[in-house]
Amino acid sequence: MSVEPPPTHVRVWDLPVRLFHWSIVLLIAVSWISADQGYMQIHLISGLTILALLLFRIAWGVLGSTTARFRDFLHPPGRIIGYLKGRDGNKWFAGHNPAGGLMVAALILILLTQVGTGLFANDGVRFRGPFALLVSEDTSTWLTEIHGLVFDLILLLIWCHIVAVGFYLLVKGHNLIAPMVTGKKRTEYVPPNSNLIFVRSYIALLLFAVSAGIAVWVMAQGGYAL
Repeated sequence: MSVEPPPTHVRVWDLPVRLFHWSIVLLIAVSWISADQGYMQIHLISGLTILALLLFRIAWGVLGSTTARFRDFLHPPGRIIGYLKGRDGNKWFAGHNPAGGLMVAALILILLTQVGTGLFANDGVRFRGPFALLVSEDTSTWLTEIHGLVFDLILLLIWCHIVAVGFYLLVKGHNLIAPMVTGKKRTEYVPPNSNLIFVRSYIALLLFAVSAGIAVWVMAQGGYAL
């Protein structure tokens, strides 16, 4: 009687989380290049797509699969500091560790700030954000400056994220990139008592449809159309 060998990998990330992650990576690049080259219509569409994704991610952080939920990866400051100081020893987490969870929350908040300021911004020539006419010209100009400063902060956070991922890969030998592609981690990196629940993807599709509808409505407030 043959005995099947134990699995070498465990599913930890659902498809919606992975699509969100790589879509944000792509759209930040598109937003950067389009703004730099003056393609403001593309910049607007890219920014509002990011808005739709962020709204979806917030909803998925409440209603989604186990590792997608905020309660799974957001920890009190003491726990985060303890993790960074190595108090958890070799403890592994099925999803984000405390430091990684903090980075995710920071990126969501800073991207929301970036999109929010962009809605009221202008390029000083012809382009205005969908809500720019709701504020004074001075306020719009000020928010445009904040929009630029926040982007510099986004680049800093991205750099920190890349350094952290590189540290885990080169120093700890723990590949964090592959699981965000395949959805699976090696079994030894997942706590044996993990009880992971995966919500059906059609729920994510419905949530994103609502989020995209909000983004389209925002776009229409400025007189823009797809």
